[in-house]
Amino acid sequence: MADVKAGDAVPELRITPDKYLPYRYAGASGDFNPIHLDADFARSVGLPSNILHGLYSMGLVAKTAAQELAGGDPRALKKLSVQFRGMGLPEQEIVVTGEVKEVEGDRVRVALEAVQGDARIIRNGQAELQL
Repeated sequence: MADVKAGDAVPELRITPDKYLPYRYAGASGDFNPIHLDADFARSVGLPSNILHGLYSMGLVAKTAAQELAGGDPRALKKLSVQFRGMGLPEQEIVVTGEVKEVEGDRVRVALEAVQGDARIIRNGQAELQL
């Protein structure tokens, strides 16, 4: 994307994972932990219901950075770090937002976070892209 500068907002990504997403993600990732797949089990260990895989939420952050700043090219993403700070739930909208923090030549550093309702499920996300 041309003319990216520090302070620019990254267009937000809004997505509502359907109730079957944890099953599809488990199949793709190999993570079949019952806290992701079985609401009764998840409640039995103190969770509100089955929860989304943290790496799914991280993937949304990566997607937002690459989609909005690099025209959807995932190869542009050179570094990504996040802090997992909350649990995402199926069937509730997740909003990923970001801000360009630094532009150095063809390198862009972006701060990102993902929220679901009042919960900040990913905080202190940092992405570096080569455009």
